[in-house]
Amino acid sequence: MNIGVIGYGLRARHMVQVMLKEDPSCRLVAVVDPRREERDQDAGFRYYATVEDMLRDAHVDGIVIGTRCSLHVEMALKVLPTGIPLFLEKPVATTLSDLLRLKAAHEASDCPVVVSFPLRVTTIVNTVKEIVDSGKIGTVEHVQAINNVPYGGVYFHSWYRDPSLTGGLFLQKATHDFDYINAVLGASPVEVSAMTSKQVFRGDKPAGLKCVDCEENRTCPESTAFLPQADAWPHCCFAEDTGNEDSASALLRYPSGMHASYSQNFFARRGAGARGARFLGYKGTVEFDFTTGRIKVFMHHTPRVETYEFENDDGHFGGDNVLARNFIGMMAGKERPMSTLEDGLLSALSCLKATESAATGQFRAIGWDRL
Repeated sequence: MNIGVIGYGLRARHMVQVMLKEDPSCRLVAVVDPRREERDQDAGFRYYATVEDMLRDAHVDGIVIGTRCSLHVEMALKVLPTGIPLFLEKPVATTLSDLLRLKAAHEASDCPVVVSFPLRVTTIVNTVKEIVDSGKIGTVEHVQAINNVPYGGVYFHSWYRDPSLTGGLFLQKATHDFDYINAVLGASPVEVSAMTSKQVFRGDKPAGLKCVDCEENRTCPESTAFLPQADAWPHCCFAEDTGNEDSASALLRYPSGMHASYSQNFFARRGAGARGARFLGYKGTVEFDFTTGRIKVFMHHTPRVETYEFENDDGHFGGDNVLARNFIGMMAGKERPMSTLEDGLLSALSCLKATESAATGQFRAIGWDRL
């Protein structure tokens, strides 16, 4: 099966390599990327100047979209009418207008789309869902989720620092967490309230300053001047043009009346990094952490704690491999998406409404009929 890629960046490269490893009969045959000069010229595939050229001339069985986030919808709108199976990176859209365009195009198309939400398909999340669905802890009546990002500097040193390209950090990080929470609960949120803060990554360094040019680059704990990723993470994260909040929280209300709290942070480092959630019922609580690969079940009315431990595989805790196999099955016409575009649309809408809530200080409804 032949794979085409639109936007051959680090994420798309990684996913294609996972696909080729999962099924050596797959081949990368076509790439559309404006940075052709920076890419491999002898990798066995052909570069195309435009998506239209690739769709017309290349014979592909599946397409991966890995462009910068603000282009996801524009590129998806070119692919959906073809019906060619699509692997779409998250977030599926960065603005509400683009999200509505993508939703309309999806509803008018029968193109199979899998969204890059690998966390929902990890063994650890699926095990949590099995425990919740078993009724062991009772009905989930509260969720507490966190994401303390130990590599958060990427969102202030690199192109991710520009919210016009990313849509903001709810769309960059929380989109995954909102999605796996929905997957475990088997429910969709109906309302959100959110707040953001920028307390650390702000300062009076001149706009456009790069770490290599800063006189403090040998003492600053955030300096990337001497790191392998210096070229990819060049900018000063304490400059006056640094975008993005550095922490944020959201409350999600679900139809039953229960709510989930979620908090993300981008200046935690080393052992302070954590990502996971607690699902609380009257009978018990199940908690998990991707970082430790551990699930604990606390029974509320008996002195019993159950512990499950998992190996943390590479690539989003093994989820990338699951999605790669799923996409290969989609190209072969044997499988349906495990992480659907409907899932991606809902998560993006929730994130956009959270961003809107943080800006206005008001609750925001989540629902297509409320737009």
